[in-house]
Amino acid sequence: MTERRAILSGSAFEEQIGYARAVVHGDRVYVSGTTGFDYAAMTISEDVVEQAEQCLRNIEAALAEAGCTLADVVRVRYLLPAREDFEPCWPVLRKAFAAVRPAATMLECGLADPRMKIEIEVDACLPDSCCASEVR
Repeated sequence: MTERRAILSGSAFEEQIGYARAVVHGDRVYVSGTTGFDYAAMTISEDVVEQAEQCLRNIEAALAEAGCTLADVVRVRYLLPAREDFEPCWPVLRKAFAAVRPAATMLECGLADPRMKIEIEVDACLPDSCCASEVR
């Protein structure tokens, strides 16, 4: 049977909605859609670029707990309510993913809270796994 482990960030949303920040299933890591909230302070910037940076910090923390990094990401999804907010985030996203070049999708859609300007979801492979060796 394949091992399954939930990773919780301590966000109130996880408890209220009933989900995990990430799930490790076998050699794969699935990180839930992650917004720009600083979960420790439960604050969020009004600036989309700052939100994107915080999304990535939140994702990095979940990946680290799973045993991997942004370099292990194979798929990324960007969700934004306003498509014109995507391009200002490109330098932040390029810094995070240019070396690994995961498959990527950007969707324009509503998010759960009007303060949220970007949500990022990633899938990764644990290092030294069959999954990781397939993409390196």
